[in-house]
Amino acid sequence: MTTIEMPLWQMITLGGTILGAFVGMVKMLLVQMERRLDQRFAIVDKDSERLRQVEIGMERLRGDMPFQYVRRDDWVRNQSIIESKLDGLALKLENVQLKGLRP
Repeated sequence: MTTIEMPLWQMITLGGTILGAFVGMVKMLLVQMERRLDQRFAIVDKDSERLRQVEIGMERLRGDMPFQYVRRDDWVRNQSIIESKLDGLALKLENVQLKGLRP
């Protein structure tokens, strides 16, 4: 077994160097994490602006929809009214024709 003998000042210097390297690596990692977080927040800001534009578009669509869209129930009701009026008109025409054929 071999032993390494070092004076105290060399051990302190070696410990300081190792500690300094460790602190430098931690600082470098923290800077990289901060840079990555800044990139993510920039992406989130862009996405939130895009989401806001989609929300505005949906609100416009919701506002325009009553003018451009007819519910099925409303269509059926309106169609039934029109058909009943046409049936009534056809009945009147048929009555007029029958009265016109009698002498």
